[in-house]
Amino acid sequence: MTGNTTIHRMPSYLEYEGKYKGILGWLLSTDHKRIALLYLYSQTFFFLAGVVMGIFMRLELIAPGQQLMQASTYNALFTVHGLTMIFLFIIPGLAASFGNFFLPILIGAKDVAFPKLNLFSWYLFIGGALIILLGMFTGDGPPDTGWTFYAPYSLRTNTNVVLSVLGAFVLGFSSVLTGLNFIVTIHRMRAPGMSFFKMPLFIWAMYGTSWIQLLATPVVGITLVMVIFDRVMGIGFFDPAKGGDPILYQHLFWIYSHPAVYIMILPAMGAITEIVTTFSNRVVFGYKAIALSSLAIAFVGYLVWGHHMFTSGMSETSRWVFSLLTFLVAIPSAIKVFNWSATMYKGSLDLQPPFWWAMAFMFVFMIGGLTGLVLGSVATDVHVHDTMFVVAHFHYIVFGGAGLAFFAALHYWFPKMWGRMYNKQIANIGLLIVFIGFNTLYFPMFILGIMGMPRRYYDYLPQFATPNYISTIGSWILGVGLIIVLVNLFRAKKASPEFIDNPWNGRTLEWEIQSPPSLENFEEIPVIERGPYDLKK
Repeated sequence: MTGNTTIHRMPSYLEYEGKYKGILGWLLSTDHKRIALLYLYSQTFFFLAGVVMGIFMRLELIAPGQQLMQASTYNALFTVHGLTMIFLFIIPGLAASFGNFFLPILIGAKDVAFPKLNLFSWYLFIGGALIILLGMFTGDGPPDTGWTFYAPYSLRTNTNVVLSVLGAFVLGFSSVLTGLNFIVTIHRMRAPGMSFFKMPLFIWAMYGTSWIQLLATPVVGITLVMVIFDRVMGIGFFDPAKGGDPILYQHLFWIYSHPAVYIMILPAMGAITEIVTTFSNRVVFGYKAIALSSLAIAFVGYLVWGHHMFTSGMSETSRWVFSLLTFLVAIPSAIKVFNWSATMYKGSLDLQPPFWWAMAFMFVFMIGGLTGLVLGSVATDVHVHDTMFVVAHFHYIVFGGAGLAFFAALHYWFPKMWGRMYNKQIANIGLLIVFIGFNTLYFPMFILGIMGMPRRYYDYLPQFATPNYISTIGSWILGVGLIIVLVNLFRAKKASPEFIDNPWNGRTLEWEIQSPPSLENFEEIPVIERGPYDLKK
């Protein structure tokens, strides 16, 4: 991509000591890479907490009747599990950690446009998390509304809804500021010669994601404030007893929360594109189609929220319009899958752990995508609405999509971030166990949903026992797989540095600098002379 490829080894961002040392050197650092690691460590902690809660939920559901906890405890557990996984792990997801780390490097910049704002965003993220945590242990205990805070129940329950809603509101601010920072960085700080169509596709994905963060998040922010006003001041925006409209809450909530799915999945798709082209040793097939499909997903994603409300009381016209729009968003998603497959076709495949993670992502994401069409169609949605089918689809998209891509990206960029390599054999074993556990855990939920088992229920009829039992076994297998994966990475991080700058023969800019990167990434800002995936001559 550039002629300035000679690597002079400088002190890395991990070794650099500026004005502050020790822990303050991290907590007050405005370096985008250190902030990325702060996000990564925080998110991993919250993810593990969410996994533990999920395993306890599955233990309760292993058989009909009460096993471990009472119904009220179960309601609180699945609410906090949802809040933790959605707001503290998946939504910040790849954008906050890998986006922060690699966006400036991939466009040839030394940092983001607003470094101090970047650090402030992380503090808002942690502040929002602490407020949610405070809501679990104070007042009348954790909320029991589910992560959607649906009115009017969220207005009437005695549990600690206000603090959780306030925490989610603060997290929204963090997301908006990060999106704003990334958009300005992409527009203003690209290296000389890097036109928009010479940007790596991960950057295109981050660009689409950032616009969703900037434009959609304020909608849910205002909605959550209205919930607080309803509860604290009794205004009655959403309370039908005071003339409010609970359906209005659903509209406002999903206007944000469906695009939020693309905040989660677009960066994941961007990372998978980087991995597929690198390990196929081919120029990515259909560069412009993938780039523009990211923007198409971001745009159409605003228009499909109504499919969450087919059974809430919509006109027939609204139903078929939202159904049609939902089917339309499948087109740009399918373009990406088609182009990944075409990139691999006749490629010289290098079967390394990140590639296998990407393949696992594609497999489960396609199941999630195809079952999404079942929910997008009015007739079938009415049958499986609010059943375990929705839980399965949601986890295949969110955990199977964004979650597996998160680990794919972690295995891909791990050598660049820490300058060390993990044990590849153990990485493959861990992935295999995760893959088996994931499908054993979530696939039976499709069957349970078609059989008619409602979601969010604490107990169930005996005919639902066998799939629930298999699903709980799957949660144990998945837990073991995740432990293997994380321990392998943790051990590698503690090992001696190997200074492997380009272990995968990558062609984008991050592979042309040292591992781990120096404080300012580049000694000299590179000049871009070719496309991001052009093979070197």
